[in-house]
Parts: sequence; structure tokens; C-alpha cells
Amino acid sequence: MTSTAHRPASLSQLSSPSVTHIENVPARAGTQVPWPAWASPSFVAACNARGISAPWAHQVAAASLAFDGEHVVLATGTGSGKSLGYQLPVLTRLLDDPRATAIYIAPAKALAADQLRAVAGFGLPDVRPATYDGDTAREERDWIRQHSRFVLTNPDMLHHGMLPGHERWATFLRRLSYVVIDECHAYRGVFGSHVAHVLRRLRRLAARYGGKPTFILASATSGDPADAASRLVGAPVTAITEDASPRGAMTFALWEPPLLPPVSSGSLDGDLPQVRRSALRETADLLTDAVVSGVRTLAFIRSRRGAEVVAAVTRRQLDEAVPGLGDRVAAYRAGYLKEDRREIERQLLAGELLGLASTNALELGVDLVGLDAVLICGYPGTRASLWQQAGRAGRAGGSATAVLVARDDPLDTYLVHHPSALFGRPVEATVLDPTNPYVLGPQLCCAASEAPLTTADLALFGSGAQAAVDGLTAVGALRRRPSGWYWTHTGRPDVDLRGTGGAPVQVVESSTGRLLGTVDAGSSHVMLHTGAVYLHQGVTFVVDDLDLDDAVALVHQEEPDWSTHARDVTDLSVVSVRSYVDAGPVGLFLGEVDVTNQVVSYQRRRIGSGEVIDTRPLDLPPRELRTVAVWFTVSPRALEAAGVAPPDFPGALHAAEHAAIGLLPLMATCDRWDIGGLSTANHPDTEVPTVFVYDGHPGGAGFAERAYETAAAWLSATRDAIAACGCEAGCPSCVQSPKCGNGNNPLHKPGAVSVLDTVLAALP
Repeated sequence: MTSTAHRPASLSQLSSPSVTHIENVPARAGTQVPWPAWASPSFVAACNARGISAPWAHQVAAASLAFDGEHVVLATGTGSGKSLGYQLPVLTRLLDDPRATAIYIAPAKALAADQLRAVAGFGLPDVRPATYDGDTAREERDWIRQHSRFVLTNPDMLHHGMLPGHERWATFLRRLSYVVIDECHAYRGVFGSHVAHVLRRLRRLAARYGGKPTFILASATSGDPADAASRLVGAPVTAITEDASPRGAMTFALWEPPLLPPVSSGSLDGDLPQVRRSALRETADLLTDAVVSGVRTLAFIRSRRGAEVVAAVTRRQLDEAVPGLGDRVAAYRAGYLKEDRREIERQLLAGELLGLASTNALELGVDLVGLDAVLICGYPGTRASLWQQAGRAGRAGGSATAVLVARDDPLDTYLVHHPSALFGRPVEATVLDPTNPYVLGPQLCCAASEAPLTTADLALFGSGAQAAVDGLTAVGALRRRPSGWYWTHTGRPDVDLRGTGGAPVQVVESSTGRLLGTVDAGSSHVMLHTGAVYLHQGVTFVVDDLDLDDAVALVHQEEPDWSTHARDVTDLSVVSVRSYVDAGPVGLFLGEVDVTNQVVSYQRRRIGSGEVIDTRPLDLPPRELRTVAVWFTVSPRALEAAGVAPPDFPGALHAAEHAAIGLLPLMATCDRWDIGGLSTANHPDTEVPTVFVYDGHPGGAGFAERAYETAAAWLSATRDAIAACGCEAGCPSCVQSPKCGNGNNPLHKPGAVSVLDTVLAALP
């Protein structure tokens, strides 16, 4: 633990043995510059009236490039005033040219609403900003199309509403000067790849009507913002990354919950694996401590249910200490009514609330100032998100405290023991792959349904477009005519930007017909099989029947004393190899694979002890996936030389596979649920011990490529995470996986370290 000169009043527990590291981030002075000569006097006057006497240097640098017609991405920290960087050129243009128009695109409705308040607050004449999303009333939509000059929307509305009906937007598109893409680091994986093509379709249709907009992107700090932004919009983008805004000092602590004593399983197998005290309980204790000390604190929790649990536990603990103090803590998450969310925001800003447990609904958008501390319950998946959340504290330039509370998970464990992986290094590169044929094909169909595709258009959609169009023509989706390729069907193509793979399954209470919620099709076999225990808002239900044809699961309320765990069988065959490294006894490969997965049974386990009650068969269809994988092979002789006996090959490889999946988010902007894996002591296609890690989306999402490119760093971090864990035989903090279809069996922790040592010694 590093020594710290000032221990903030914020959290008295920072001297606890649970603290593995304290990082002091120094304060930074800001650099202001004069308003540029081209800035609209009306806009400058409006800024002065709001207390903005001069802009920061990075705001003017980005604004000036955009004013000159150059696509630009502004990638600076939370609270650095990125909004002014795009408002300055956009509003200047709208004020100077009474016919010009602009579009603002945000990943969340709350963000567009926040931006509307900000723009309307300038009180500028004739700009007529308006939000255009799923909540916009029909009659308002007609007015916006005809009169608004600054439309604030989201990618879904662009894809489903504006682009298919482009004739009604013809005047707007002809005059389109700027497209602002806020929080562009949110567009990653399959969703990001779809949005990249939605933006290409926007550029194509604007050009049809004579519009040639300049793109301005705003991003959290990211690994290679110029490259990610260029892939997103399909044109070269210049990055501004030097942050000239002032920042208060921050004390950032890493916190590891203590291991709980071993629990006897009551069977001949001996003790159950050791687990740590839950991160939710630790966060609730820290939030309680902060509120008692009068410190305004925001706790970020990864799940909606977790946010409710932390708020409830904190309120109960506070009321036991000081009756009535629990009323000053609330939960905040998506799914609340807009009025309720606005009231919570008002109470927090007014100081009526001292503690808030929130999902990442507050990570983007809503501008909160005056917070003293942020608690982050579990690593949020990317360093970009971590700094976005931590940056919520001390945004008005005051000093602040942030605490990352590690969950029982390999990645969290690695990070709290390797602070250099979080501090003083750039955040991840945003991973998206617009060339994915499973994204490109459907998007070309959308484009053709909007206007015939010409040969000249294909260059806009990238290198695989010609082959994709030929394939779509061969199957009859498109028809070739002298003027281009036409969509052959009457309706529009049905394309889901989030690529979830089928309609979501509705969860319905059988006795009342009440819709409880939905689960995406990909997770339904594991979460909603017949007999599964399903949790909804703290209430337990058991699934009576899963109807895959109608995408409905019928459930009844019950309080069983067991939990359910699906068991599955996965087969993987190699289709082709794109690239490989031959390192003697070790091989590293990237290529296409076919994955067949079938959920075949489920275990019922006693709550509390974890004892297996029984295993029950299931009759669910297999699911097939053509995707991209990275895999490594090791010769049996090399494993034996490293001290791994042949009977331990399966457990050693399986443990290495789990930890590798857990650590991949360190290298790529993915979640462990975006990727899958398979390990075997003798795979039929490689004929040697092999570990596969594959993208969980058809055609791949770019994660396997990223793993292949960073293999040495990724597998080195995986090896260190396993070796550093204090457990004896493997636990959820190192080699156990919450989604293992084999019940985390077999696992051989020391063997996994030997496997990875062998691979790393051979790789260049």
C-alpha cells in the first residue's frame, strides 16, 4: 500500500487491511484560451451569461477543426467540458446560417434530454432544438421534421425511423452541416459494428440530397480514439486528447473483501471452496460509514438488483445507528419512471440525499456536481468506465475519494493486486468490426430498401461489401438492375442493432398473466429452462414451461431452498485458420470455428451449503454459431516437462481457459458474458491439448482478434491472476467461472499456472 499524505475525511476505513493500494492523483490547473474569431457573438454572450468567460484549450482545438470541416473526436476525461467542444461550432453554424441543420446522437435517452436542457438553456433564437425518440408523440414528430434545426436522437431512432422515411427528411438532410456523436466509446462489439453502418447509411442518404456533414465525436479517454472513431464513421477522424480542464486531487483506493472461513459441504468431498465476503455487503458498509460522516457519496453497482440491495442494507444499518438517517439514501437505476429519476437527481443536488446506490444509468449523461466520494462495486468492465464513474466525484474542482471494491472474480482480483494495470496506463481500445458479414449483410439490405445500392456506394461500406452484395443477390434478397441493387421484399429488413439473436423471451406469471420481464434469446436456455429458479425484483419464481416457438416462459412464485445451475455440452470444430504463430511446442491461432452448444440438464443445489440435491435432464435443442476464435495448443511432452501429469491435463487446461476468459476484458472492451471457451486434452482438429476462446456473436465481434494481437500480455495477466490468488485449489477469484456448464469440474489450479508458463515461455 502506498503511503498517502492526506487521509480524506471522506472514508475513515481507508486504513483497513482490505485496502491493497492507495493512489494519489494530483490536482491539475486548467488552461483557458480566448474565444476563436469565428465564434458567433450571440453564442459567446450566452456562454458569458452562464458564467463561462473563456473556453479550455482542448474545447477550442476540437471546435476549430470541426468549423474547418474536418471530422474530429474529442477524447478527454469526465467533467472536462466536452459538450462545449461541439456546441461551439454547431450552434455558431446554426446562428450564422438560418437554413443549416444538425443531428446529435446519444446512446441513452437521458443523455439527449440532458443535452436538450443545455442547448435550450442558452436561449438562442431560431435553433429550435428537439428530442426525437421513441417517446416523441406522433404530432410532435411532424413539427420536428418541418421546423427543428437541431434534432437530438439515438441510433435506434435513426435506424428504425429517420433513415427508412428519409424522403420526409429530405430538406433537413440537404442542409445537414454537423453530426454530433456523444459518448462514442459506448459503440463497441456487435452493437458498435451495426451503428457504424447506420452512420454510413446516414452519410449516403445525406449525399443523395446534397448534404455533406462534418462529424464531431465525444469520447471518454480511450486507447486509440482516432482509429475507433474512423472505423465508426467510415472516414478519417482527427483526435484531440490533451485535456486542458482543471481537476481536483483524488485519492483512489483499491479494496479487496476478506476471505470467509471454509464451510463444510457435509459430504465426503470435504470443505466447499473458500469465498470472499460479498462486494455488495462491503459497499453497503462503506456507504453507511460515508453517510454517517456526512459525506455525499455515489455507489455504482453493476446490476439493478444489486443497486436495490445496497440501498436497502444501507438504509437499515443507518436507521439502526440514527433513526431516520436511512431516508437520506436512495437507489437509482434504469426502469424507474422519468419523474422519479428527476426527483432523485434533484434531492441529491440539493443535499437532501447523502447516499445513492446507482447502476451505470448515471455513468453517462446526467451532470451531477458536488459529490465527495464514489464507491465502485466491482470493476465496471473497462478502464474507460472506471474513470468515467470515478470522475463523478469532485467534478466542481474539489478533491475527492474513489474506492474500487473487488468482486469475487479473476479480473477484479488481478486488478487490486496489480494497480499498475489501472493507473498510469492508457485505457482500452474500443473494439468494433464493421466487416463482420453477419452485420454487413443485413445492413446492406437496409441500405438497399432505403435507396438502390450503386457500385459507387459499396466503397462506403468497406472491403467485404461487394462479396456480401453478390451473396445477397444469389439468395434473392437483392435484385441487380442497371441502376443498382434493389431490395426485393415489400416490408423493411428486420435488423436488431444489438444483435441479440432472436426475439427476447417474455417471462409471464402463469396464475395472473402478468409480464414480469424479458430475457434475451441467447440466455434463455440457461436462465429460463423448465425448473429454473428466476429472480424478479427480489421475489423468487420457478419456471413451469419454456415455449421457444412463442418465446414465452411461464413461471409461478415459490421460495425453494435450492438454486438451479444449468449444465451444457459444447462441441467446436475449426473451419479455417486466418493467422497463426508457430512457437515450437506451442501454437497460437486465429480463425473461424463452428460452435454447437446444448443445455442438457440442470443441478439443484441446497442454498447455504451448496450441496448437490440432484441432476435433472432437459430436452432443449442444440444451438449453432459460426464465429471467430483464438486458440493455443501445447504438446503433451511440453506439459509433462512442466510437471503436469496426463491425468491432470483436462483440469489444468479447463482452469486456464476460465481465467483467460475472465481476464480478456483487460485487453478488449468486452464482458466475460460476450465470450465463450472450450478446453480439451486432445481436440480432433488439432490432435493436441488445446484451449479455445471464442466470440459469443455470429461472425465474431472483434474480441478474439484483439486477444490474438495481445496474446502475450493477456495470458501473462491470466497467469499472474491465478498465481496471486490466496486460495488453495481454485475459487471464483481465480479459476472458477459463474457460467461454467460443467459445474467447474475438473479444475487444477497449479496445473493452469504451469500450462500458461509453458505457453508464455514459447511465444515470441
